[in-house]
Amino acid sequence: MKLTITGKKGADIPKEFVGLFIEDINYAVDGGLYAELLENRNFESLEAFGGERKKDYCVTHDGLYAWEKYPEDAPVQLLVVQGSPVSTNNPHYLRVETKQEKGGFCNKAYDGIYMRPDLGYTVSFYARSVGYHGKVTAAIVSGGDVVCEKSVQVEAADAFGWNKWVRYEFELCAEREVRNAAFVVLLENPGTVEFDHFSMMPQDAVCGVFRRDLAECLKDLHPGFLRFPGGCVVEGSTLANRYRFRDTFGKREERRYNWNRWATHENNEENGYHSVYAHYGQTYGIGFYEYFLLCEYLGVKPLPVLGVGLACQYQSHEKVDPDSPEIYEYIQEYLDLIEFANGDTDTKWGAVRAKMGHEAPFGLEMVGVGNEQWEDGESRFFERYQLFEREIHKAYPGIRLVGTAGPELDSERFHAAWDFYRAHEDGGNFVYAVDEHYYIRPEWFFGHTDYFDEVPRGTKVFFGEYAAHSTDPVKPIPGKATERNTLEAALAEAAFMTGMARNSDVVVMTCYAPLLARVGYTQWNPDLIWFDDRDVCRTPSYYVQQMFAANPGDHNIDLEMDGERGQLPCQAAYDVDAGELIVKMVNASPEPQNVTLSYDKDWKRTGQPAKVILLAGRELSDINTLGRELVKPEEKAVSLENGQYQMPAYSFAVLRIPVEAKI
Repeated sequence: MKLTITGKKGADIPKEFVGLFIEDINYAVDGGLYAELLENRNFESLEAFGGERKKDYCVTHDGLYAWEKYPEDAPVQLLVVQGSPVSTNNPHYLRVETKQEKGGFCNKAYDGIYMRPDLGYTVSFYARSVGYHGKVTAAIVSGGDVVCEKSVQVEAADAFGWNKWVRYEFELCAEREVRNAAFVVLLENPGTVEFDHFSMMPQDAVCGVFRRDLAECLKDLHPGFLRFPGGCVVEGSTLANRYRFRDTFGKREERRYNWNRWATHENNEENGYHSVYAHYGQTYGIGFYEYFLLCEYLGVKPLPVLGVGLACQYQSHEKVDPDSPEIYEYIQEYLDLIEFANGDTDTKWGAVRAKMGHEAPFGLEMVGVGNEQWEDGESRFFERYQLFEREIHKAYPGIRLVGTAGPELDSERFHAAWDFYRAHEDGGNFVYAVDEHYYIRPEWFFGHTDYFDEVPRGTKVFFGEYAAHSTDPVKPIPGKATERNTLEAALAEAAFMTGMARNSDVVVMTCYAPLLARVGYTQWNPDLIWFDDRDVCRTPSYYVQQMFAANPGDHNIDLEMDGERGQLPCQAAYDVDAGELIVKMVNASPEPQNVTLSYDKDWKRTGQPAKVILLAGRELSDINTLGRELVKPEEKAVSLENGQYQMPAYSFAVLRIPVEAKI
């Protein structure tokens, strides 16, 4: 195969071309990126029922979920009660009565407590004596042995007999690595104590919030933007459980608990529309403020998404009509969000941001209007979008809006959406980009690397959710996790990305989805990053995203080739500051491919060595797992003598070639 690097400059490549999309699916946030170790720490857990075929969703309160008495046979009574909570937004709390010394309760903490020996963990809780005198001990117990513990004296009633909530905080440290341990609370003496809002947070949490290894894993991707907080959770299974902007502020004990849209995943008639994910909830320990902090930590542009008065159209027909007064509550949410991100500190929501510790604006430039909405006789989505666009741009004319084309590729809904947006291209800032979602087989990605070559050059594309799916993503193989994140899927994604990058004048942002998945708690598969309580698995798809994001170039350079592009999907770009040509190539065949690079007169090789970043494997079925990365990139110098390079079988290569340029 001969590739000629021409002197013809192509489209500029946006800095935010490769980004991230995070949604609280697969326990990605609570139980994942949010570093908090305890489950149901404010006794507000809800148990969700209902399903896609049975649309009548409902929840029941299950305040003792994840908690049980300790020891198991102790004369201890646990009651979840209401009356005078720490915060009225979370009205339930725990009343513990023990009739013996050292009686108490424990938390299961997802898969149990994990502690590193070189790290401190901050434990806190609220307690209130009800005729109790003595100490309360928090301990980490593994295999019946106390790993570490700390005791505090519970304050008794004051002189007038009033009991009050007191917050206690202290540090726990382990002398050895601990896994699958229990978080145990014990009362020194018989009596009754009330508790609320427990926390156990590792002290190395990024920004005091984010699990460090996962946050660093995201940073290592070199992303350009972050889309948050969803996804389907933005819409909700019902309008009542959508992700509300205003519920995510204030102290964490004041943030109202919500059940997760994915709590009803895999519900069906056989299981009584009640799955193992029924208690999946959102504490909002990571809310909009924290997502903006994460954007700062990653050095990326924020892309928040809000609802438009439509519950998830797959799951519900609940809606607020665009001509009803209630729709303005949803519009106001956008206006408040923008003011929170960008407003001066003397504005209502700018003052909220400043009070939370960030006086400077976050510099929000774009907002997503809805998630996977489509036009039908009920949704009136096009009318709805026009209303939101008018009101948002009336207040903030410079904000870029990201629309949606729905979840289906090449459907009537998809084409109707694009016809709608393109009909308004003369309207100025009507829409910046349209969000397309593609969960499809690897063969399609390999066969459509030229997909964007001929699309109209007006309204931009945001390729906002995609992944190569070898099989149905919602039916994972029992007992396995990363089996669908194969090298084949990664190479298919890389091949398609070369086509998107070549067409960066119309495809301006891209991101894989879902981003994170906790092993054993997964509703959707494949996923970019897998993790458990201790370890992280970077999939072959992760490394493809990283290689593209870390080697974008400033603008495309046209390539000429003497064969079919599908035989060797490729793309070339020029990095102005580095003075390097960047050539990306994919070989999905079982045989090596000999590639000859030639250069137009506008390019001259320097004496500096070229290098290759190579991702390769022995079989298309190769996968990475926790503790074993079979497929990962390697970087090395390469001579490219006479322009020759041999692409290994089953590989994705990024060549960086120092040159002197005349363009």
